[in-house]
Amino acid sequence: MRDGDVFSLMDGWGPEKVVCVSDRRTGMKGVLVLDNTARGMGKGGTRMSPTLTVIEVARLARTMTWKWAAVDLFHGGAKAGILGDPHGEDKEAVLRAFARALANEVPREYVFGLDMGLSERDAAIMADELGDRGAAVGLPRALGGLPYDELGVTGYGVAEAADAAAGNIGTGLAGARVVVQGFGAVGTAAVRRFDALGAVVVGISTAQGCVYDRDGLDVAALLKLHAEAGDACVHEYGGVRPADGLLHLDADVLVPAAREDVIDEDVARGTTARLVVEGANMPTTPAARELLFARGIAVVPDFIANAGGVVAAAHSMTARNSPFTPDPGLIFAMISEKLRANTVTVLEDSRRRGTTTHAAALAMAQARVRTAMELRGHPAPDEAGTEHHPALRGAPA
Repeated sequence: MRDGDVFSLMDGWGPEKVVCVSDRRTGMKGVLVLDNTARGMGKGGTRMSPTLTVIEVARLARTMTWKWAAVDLFHGGAKAGILGDPHGEDKEAVLRAFARALANEVPREYVFGLDMGLSERDAAIMADELGDRGAAVGLPRALGGLPYDELGVTGYGVAEAADAAAGNIGTGLAGARVVVQGFGAVGTAAVRRFDALGAVVVGISTAQGCVYDRDGLDVAALLKLHAEAGDACVHEYGGVRPADGLLHLDADVLVPAAREDVIDEDVARGTTARLVVEGANMPTTPAARELLFARGIAVVPDFIANAGGVVAAAHSMTARNSPFTPDPGLIFAMISEKLRANTVTVLEDSRRRGTTTHAAALAMAQARVRTAMELRGHPAPDEAGTEHHPALRGAPA
């Protein structure tokens, strides 16, 4: 599919609106996809990448539709993205141009959030450009926001989901060897929580390589090095290996927490893990899901495992024009409760139906979205369908 062929992205679920914007002065190019708002206004993160495509953003917006429904919070699926270098010197000007270009949609139909390439300071810039603190969530604490990256809400939820899943399949997490691909905001928070839950983190990777020790890594040292050196922490730690080999290393629990489509048939066929917990969005290809299911390897789907961020976002959305900062303790408790319960429900539904956990989770989410659409008088697909429109399935992200 050509990236500009927007009509071919549409099916019975959405997207309802695709807004492509540009700015001649800064060279900004961006897109907002509102996928399905039957359960509430569109909400999903905003990313910045030099390889961004409309297909990528549409896939992510659809995943957000299912994520909000699965966690049973009342927002709709949406996603936004900017084509550009998140480390470029002109980043602030590009962000301000992007915010201005979407002034008709933000914050009435969509609220900016944080995703790959954007930070809490970037959220503050976009909110400032529109003169509305409610235009973005993930603002710095100094502006009354809830700093997602600092708190590590998504990674915390990934580890909580893993603990619930390990208990459900009878292996337990204490002493389990865990490999985490990606050591950014999600990966570092997940590793911290895995360590606290008694798991043994044996491997992590960044864009610059990976480190692995079958007997366990020094988590405290790695976290300290990451705070000081970022992705280069693997070099500072020592014993660095090529990053692309991490998913093939021996482990009990595999956590892809970086990019889309990294667990392919080769990884699914060879992994020693008995549990895969999807910290990233769409990290496993459809063919790999089927292979993992056939091998009896439990998988906690992305929109179940990494929903901690949307739970936090829901609190921020409620409090975005309030003078009070949301209570982190309350948010962590809700993340644990919702993600643990959803994880067990999906694993048990998968066994009962004889289907993959993705199919079980999708059926649950689609049923909730379908009910909302019908109550609003909107036709919805009659049968449980696929996760993504055919034009998006397996598309490069």
